[in-house]
Amino acid sequence: MKGPANWVVAYVANSGSDTVTPIVTATNTASTSITVGHGPRVIAVTPNGKTAYIGNGNSGTVTPISTATNTARPPITVGNDPIAIAITPNGKTAYVANQDSGTVTPIWTMTNTAGPPIAVGNGPDAIAIATLTRRHWHRHRPRPSGSPTRSAAQPDIRAASLPRA
Repeated sequence: MKGPANWVVAYVANSGSDTVTPIVTATNTASTSITVGHGPRVIAVTPNGKTAYIGNGNSGTVTPISTATNTARPPITVGNDPIAIAITPNGKTAYVANQDSGTVTPIWTMTNTAGPPIAVGNGPDAIAIATLTRRHWHRHRPRPSGSPTRSAAQPDIRAASLPRA
């Protein structure tokens, strides 16, 4: 698509035709639809805007789309019925909630590869990413059974190391 340096594009999942349609919001014009997996129903875009991830509910895959060219990349196999996608603020990992598998699958966005599924419970249908400070995480993370607790008068405010997303 030729035009201004900064396009704002809306991506629409068309589950009936297994496509995604980009819409240029400045002109409210639909571009050529992009073929993805079966039953696309959820879309998440990386923070830098370079890739849109499409959850294909009927094929158990996620299709990455290059937003610069509106080209679908090879689908990534996740669990059954990917119903929600959340991307970390640094854009390095997309997390996919797989409703019929009871799992969440991480996808490393640099390589578009799926990690091992994480069991989360029956029928996950939403996911969100929260950015916690080191101080917040240490004060509020669950303690092992039998661990000493601190009173409100003596909060534990030491910094802790967090795993990187």
